[in-house]
Amino acid sequence: MPDIEIFKSEEGDYLVRLADELLPNVQINQTYVAECKNRATDKKVKEFLRPKIQSAQWLLEAIEQRRSTLKKVTQAIIQRQLSFLELGPEHIEPLKMLQIAEVVGVDVSTISRAVDDKWVQTPRGVFPLKRFFGGGTQSATGEDIAWEKIRRKLLEVVGAEDKSNPLSDEDLVNKLQEEGYPVARRTITKYRKILNIPSSRERKDWTP
Repeated sequence: MPDIEIFKSEEGDYLVRLADELLPNVQINQTYVAECKNRATDKKVKEFLRPKIQSAQWLLEAIEQRRSTLKKVTQAIIQRQLSFLELGPEHIEPLKMLQIAEVVGVDVSTISRAVDDKWVQTPRGVFPLKRFFGGGTQSATGEDIAWEKIRRKLLEVVGAEDKSNPLSDEDLVNKLQEEGYPVARRTITKYRKILNIPSSRERKDWTP
């Protein structure tokens, strides 16, 4: 179940809605609040009720703070990942939690806790909120390129290769560099293993 929904308004803007906005609000039973304020209420009853009500108020404030932070974080992410939403996951931009922390005005650890195990419904499908974060590198022209984009390009190149003569890791480096993706051989080897892409020898089609 998504915790957040990102949807496009009729005006073309991307908006954020928390899943629990459709649920009833959590409230303190006002009967107990009134009982605590009533001068006629027994002192021992008040002493019993007062810390319970204060604890409940603290919990409500904590829930609201958590909801507010999650919404602000998601809104900040949208501003940096419009290409992802408009064109698809292959157009994700490099994004660090520190960048979002600076926009929202909180500590990085708060961002980490806010997005942990949270899922978001987008026009492109359902993703973990952490999916929008990731490092990257720069092309020769100074353009920021997310590692996620490089991994997708690697899959594309391997998928299109001639299996009777598959590309070595060095060939893959040259191929990606030709298309503007500055990567080292160790990076290709690392990503190939992460993506479960066999070596060139294992990918070779030996059928005569």
